[in-house]
Amino acid sequence: MKELTAYVIDGHELLIRPAPLERDWMDASDQRFAYRCLPLNIVNAHGWEILCPTSFSALWDGRKAADAIRIKCKSGNAPAISHFGGGILTFHVPCVFRTDPGVDMFATGPINRPKDAIAPLTGIVETDWSPYTFTMNWQFTRAAQRVYFEEGEPFCHVFPVARRELESLDPRMARLSENPELEAEHAAWAAGRFQFNAALSNPVSEAARKKWQKTYFRGKYPSGDDAPDDHRSKLRLAPFRAKR
Repeated sequence: MKELTAYVIDGHELLIRPAPLERDWMDASDQRFAYRCLPLNIVNAHGWEILCPTSFSALWDGRKAADAIRIKCKSGNAPAISHFGGGILTFHVPCVFRTDPGVDMFATGPINRPKDAIAPLTGIVETDWSPYTFTMNWQFTRAAQRVYFEEGEPFCHVFPVARRELESLDPRMARLSENPELEAEHAAWAAGRFQFNAALSNPVSEAARKKWQKTYFRGKYPSGDDAPDDHRSKLRLAPFRAKR
C-alpha cells in the first residue's frame, strides 16, 4: 500500500495523529517495566489515533432506549451521541478514508488504553471503494457510572489491513519436535530464561544487574544470531498532511 487519504467533510475538523508509544499506566509501572515488552511498544504505535475535539461526559442509566445515555459537554456540541440504544455511545468520524485497492481500514478503540465502565467496539471498513463515513462505538459495561472523555483524548485507532489475506492462509498445527532447529532455539531460550529468573533473587548477580533479558527486544536468537533485517523495536508513522 502506497497511500492513505482522509477526505475531511467540509465544515468539520479531523484531529488525527500517529499513535504514540507512551501510555500513562506504562509510565506508572515499576521502573517503567511495561516498556520492556516490545509487543506492547509496537502495537501501541501501530496506526493513527483520532482525538476528541472537546471534553464531555456520559452516563448510562441501564435502559436499552436511546435516551438512556445522558451527555454533558463543557463547551459546544459533544462529539458523541446516543444513537443505537443499548448503552452504545457513538462517535462520528468526520471523514471518508480512502485506501489502495484491496485494502480495508481496521477501526478500533485506543489500543492498550483501558477505560473504566465502557469498552470500545471494533470494525473493519472497505475503504478502497466506500463513500460512506463510519462511526466509532463504545459500549457501557456498567450503568450509573459517569465516564469522561477529555479534549485531545483518543477515541479511535485506525490502521490499514489487506483484504482476504487471512482467508488465503492455510493454518496448520505441528509438534515442535518436527522442527528441530526451532525446537533447539526454544529449548535454549527456556533454559536461559529459567536460569535468569532464578538468579534475579541474588542482588549481586548479572541477572539482577541487567534486570531483564533483551534478546527479543534486540532481535537476537537465543544462540546469539541476528533475527531478520526487518526486525523492529520502534514504529515511526508519518502524520497526515495536506494532499497535493
